[in-house]
Parts: sequence; C-alpha cells; structure tokens
Amino acid sequence: MIVTVTPNPALDVTYAVPALRPHTTHRVAAVHEQAGGKGVNVARVLHALGRPATALLPLGGPTGEVIRAELDRTGLPYLSVPLRPGAVTRRTVTVVDEADATVLNEPGPELTDEDWAAVLAGAAGLLPAAHTLVLSGSLPRGLRPGAYGDLVRLAHRHGLPVVLDAGGAALTEALAARPTLVKPNAAELRDATGIADPLAAARALADGGARAVVASLGPAGLLAVTPDGAWHARLPEGRVVRGGNPTGAGDAAVAALAAALADGGPWPQALAEAVALSASAVRAPYAGHFDRQAYLHDLPLVRLCPA
Repeated sequence: MIVTVTPNPALDVTYAVPALRPHTTHRVAAVHEQAGGKGVNVARVLHALGRPATALLPLGGPTGEVIRAELDRTGLPYLSVPLRPGAVTRRTVTVVDEADATVLNEPGPELTDEDWAAVLAGAAGLLPAAHTLVLSGSLPRGLRPGAYGDLVRLAHRHGLPVVLDAGGAALTEALAARPTLVKPNAAELRDATGIADPLAAARALADGGARAVVASLGPAGLLAVTPDGAWHARLPEGRVVRGGNPTGAGDAAVAALAAALADGGPWPQALAEAVALSASAVRAPYAGHFDRQAYLHDLPLVRLCPA
C-alpha cells in the first residue's frame, strides 16, 4: 500500500469554457467537482492503476462533508482526520479552455498543533502496512515550515521511502530529515535554490539532504539526479501535449515514482513511467485522471539521456 498525505486538501471545482477572457462574462460549458489536493490526486491515479493506496487528509466543515461523500462514492480508500469545529476545508477553482488552465486556490483553514498531532497519529496507524509514503502539496496555515519533516522521520522509523512534492519552505525545511525523493517543478526548484540552471539546482537540493531529486520541466519532461546517476527523460516532440489540463500532470508523475520506489525498480524505468503517465494526465479533463491508451502508447517512446 502507498499512503498519501494531503495536509491542505480541497474540493476541486473545474469549469470548462471555450476561451477564458478577463473582464467579461463566461458561460460555463461543464462543471465538475471532486475531492482534490495533490496527495488525493496521487492516490486517485494509483487506484486507477490498480495499486493499493490510501489518502490521509484532514477535513472540516461542509466542504469536508462533500469531499467525504465523493470519496465514498468513487471508492477511493481514505482516512479522514476531523478538524476542530469552525475549520472549513478549502475549495479550488480551475478554469479550463482550449489553450490552458487557470487555477484559483483558496488558502484553506488554519491548523492547530492538536490538528497536526491528529494527522501524525493517523499516519502512524497506516504506515505499518505501507510500502511508500507520499507527502504532497502546500502546508496549511498555522503549521511551522518544517512540519513535513515530522512525517519524513516517522516514515524512516518504519523503514519506508518518502516522496515529497512541495515548494518553498515546506520543501527546504524538510531536507534535513532526508526525504528519499523530492519532486519540485521548475519554478519551485529555482525558488528553493536561487539557481537558474535546473541540473545545478537539482544537485544543490541533493547536497542539501534529498537522496534523489526529480524535477518537472513541463513539456520538456523530467530531470533526475539520483544516487545511480542523472538523466533527462522526455517524450518526442510530436507526442508533447500543448494545451489540455496540466494541473494533475505532476501528481501523475509522483504516482509513478512512488510506485517505483515501492517496487524497488530501476530509476530509468521509473522515469519513463513518470513521463508517460504525466503526459497522459494532461490529456485527461480533470486532475487525478489520465488517458490510459495514451499512457500505454507513450511509455515505450520515452527518451532518456544522461544529464
């Protein structure tokens, strides 16, 4: 089983419009709501792949009730940590048109030390049966920047690999706990290190404590610095998706990487899986979903070269 922790989950609301234009009225062609947050998206992808996964998430208020109902309806295994009265889970709104996606993220509730202790206790109950721990997304207000380090150390006490997908202080403050793999995107990589060159920046994060670094470079694929070598993995230009809904692409890559860590597979295969699954997620209408046919088609086409 792979356990994902989403400290700041959300009810994801997606609006589809022909074209997004500022300062005007839009007629929404379709509306979709689902439980979201990066770790929930990772668990949803794993579940679709037939990999046992459980999403751990703190939930509160009426939005939390809607999220629980959606998870129950879709059959995604989860453990809900109730928040104190008055703490309401956030929403995110994604507007998708033919060219791109625009995301509006609410800040979410403020978590207390007691709330975080309940999250840690929930994780401690799940980890004895787990093979990998995934920590994804922003930290809620009220938590210290090093809060992810608590979970990294807890997983290491159980002998589990940890994937951390976060940015800013949530990433840099967790490095001292030595996560097995960190997966920033290009902007997060630059912000965390102050280094413009992605390879040099990834090596800096590895020197800072991450055992492996896999950076998402958007259409340019993935850059990996691992104990076994450094690679650049990407699809041929003709298979790179322009437009689509890229909001769940990084989460799909994390799902593939977490599964590879659970299996103990080689890095080149893990990166190929991550690139193909990430690209197939861009072809899907909502985060946490992917185009299975595109995934299977693209997997043998992924090109790896030394970085």
